[in-house]
Amino acid sequence: MDFKLVAQYTPTGDQPEAIAQMVKAVEEDDKRGTTLLGVTGSGKTFTVANVIERLNRPTLVISHNKTLAAQLYGEFKNFFPENAVEYFVSYYDYFQPEAYIPSTDTYIEKDLAINDEIERMRLKTVATLLSGRRDIIVVSSVSCIYGCGNPEAFHASAIELKVGDRHHRKDLLIRLVDALYDRTDGELTPAKFRVTGESIDIMASFGEFGSQCFRILFFDREIEAIYTIDPATGQKLSSLDSVTIYPANLFVSTRDQIRRAVDNIRQDLATQIAYFESEGREIEAQRIKQRVEYDIEMINELGYCSGIENYSRYLDNRAPGSRPFCLIDYFPKDFITVIDESHVTVPQIRGMYGGDHSRKENLVEYGFRLPAALDNRPLQFAEYEAMVSKTIYVSATPADYEIEQSYGEIIEQLIRPTHIVDPPLKLRSAEHPMDEVIEAIDAVVNRGERAIVTTISKASAEEVSRYLGRVGIRNSYIHSDVETLNRIQILEDLRDGKIDVIVGVNLLREGIDLPEVSMVIILDADKDGFLRNVRAITQISGRAARHTNGQALLFGDVVTGSLRTSIIESNRRRSKQVAYNYDNNILPRSAKKSGRGQSTLLNQSSGEETERTSIVAEGYAEYKAAGSEHRAGLQNETIESISVTAESVDRLIAEAREAMESAAKALDFIAAARHRDRMYELQKLRKQL
Repeated sequence: MDFKLVAQYTPTGDQPEAIAQMVKAVEEDDKRGTTLLGVTGSGKTFTVANVIERLNRPTLVISHNKTLAAQLYGEFKNFFPENAVEYFVSYYDYFQPEAYIPSTDTYIEKDLAINDEIERMRLKTVATLLSGRRDIIVVSSVSCIYGCGNPEAFHASAIELKVGDRHHRKDLLIRLVDALYDRTDGELTPAKFRVTGESIDIMASFGEFGSQCFRILFFDREIEAIYTIDPATGQKLSSLDSVTIYPANLFVSTRDQIRRAVDNIRQDLATQIAYFESEGREIEAQRIKQRVEYDIEMINELGYCSGIENYSRYLDNRAPGSRPFCLIDYFPKDFITVIDESHVTVPQIRGMYGGDHSRKENLVEYGFRLPAALDNRPLQFAEYEAMVSKTIYVSATPADYEIEQSYGEIIEQLIRPTHIVDPPLKLRSAEHPMDEVIEAIDAVVNRGERAIVTTISKASAEEVSRYLGRVGIRNSYIHSDVETLNRIQILEDLRDGKIDVIVGVNLLREGIDLPEVSMVIILDADKDGFLRNVRAITQISGRAARHTNGQALLFGDVVTGSLRTSIIESNRRRSKQVAYNYDNNILPRSAKKSGRGQSTLLNQSSGEETERTSIVAEGYAEYKAAGSEHRAGLQNETIESISVTAESVDRLIAEAREAMESAAKALDFIAAARHRDRMYELQKLRKQL
């Protein structure tokens, strides 16, 4: 199928020109990348959707975090309801990697919780890619550069069944087990099968809502019929001529591959033991011997073991030091890549390898893992570059790398669908700033609007917040020491009008939209550096770009190069936006966002908004009724409101975990993070009991 964009509106402003330029740039053979400089709120995702439709090529969209990836997934799902829009992010609700700290002789065991729904979506992604379907968009986090199963092995393990084919029923059952399906006599769940007489019922490892279920009917050794069935009742739903059953895990291997891998593991184990013994390190030699021999036993018995990804090089039959397979290997050669918020995402892709390698070096050096564990890793940046060719970089503040990849040519999208112009950047003296800050905030509050104040340190953020509180301005501060669940509540309090100002440091830059904010105040704007460079000033001031009264006050006594460049660029953009509105007789209108901002996400199938999952532990209502002055919301209520026993805390931990998994299943990762932090808090308390 071709891509078919469905939308209630058409490209406006400078979107048509940007779309045409991007399509032309991608189609030029000598060009690797093209950069879209789109101001905040200009409809960059809609523009990219139009480009995808016109290019009509498989597309990988990379975002720098799960929450933004989920939002992009929902948007593209709505734009292309008839095409394949898939979602590929890390399937961990939370993850503590294996590590060793030599200075304290501390070994940290891997701890994780896998989100089954996201794992099925990952499987569906690779299966759709391998099916040859070209009308596919995969929205991914940087998880796409991490180790993944060999696409050839995954495809070889797929089971293709056709009516009329001859199969020995026992051989089919063995192939299902090799594809990591489990046999059951009870209820069918994903990746399970059930045998009744001459029929085999199979629940696919993925599918729409995770419930594709097939019945294979045999007559002697011939497949007589294939049906889709209701997994609960067994009722026939439709007839099929053929079906492909894909493996239940991305890391799937044949029995021959496992035997070969085990032989190679034994050889490397002997070499590593000999190395440690030659160095007089008997503890490390004994440690690696015990750990690897146990893993080998598990692999021989079950086909896998805990941490089997550390043996992926053996299972893939790769040479030492060679890159692992990853999601990009599943794409056809002519795919295009879209990198959202590229000024953040590209550095993240660049930095993944170094962090992973440094952690695993200690594990290898001290006998916890074989050297092959170093080859279970994300791609190095040069390897990533070699795998992608045509790339679209999308950012309001593209970095030097994107501009270089585009040969210095930038495609601009400055006109917003709301026709709001960029907030003016106004310089103010930093000698006695707080009087003017309070006056500006009072004017904003009197209009029923909101403000953001940014500082350059956590201490100053707290100090400014206390000062504003003393003069009667309702506010809260946010910085890295404030737990995730509290940060989300503070943002919602701002949107709901419970507070009027948020004070922070590196505050609300990429991807978070607060249409109620009409004033951004940047203190210490002349302190040139990471927090006050051109990109930071542009991103922070852009938080006021969704309001018709938007403006930014920059307090400083020295006009730095960053300030000068930011103001010149802002004035250039504003002049173009004002001229467009004047020429077309248009009045700006403030952006609107339904729901409760970050507590809502687009439903993946219908585009309807779904409210954030919440959980209130037993006893909290009574605590609130007693007159607590704590802020409303689970995150600010304390455990002291109930009887603190090991049993009660264990129950609350289980409830928090359940809420976290439920929110993550709904792709609401902000709520999931909130419940995760709550769970961590309770686990700390549990250790003290």
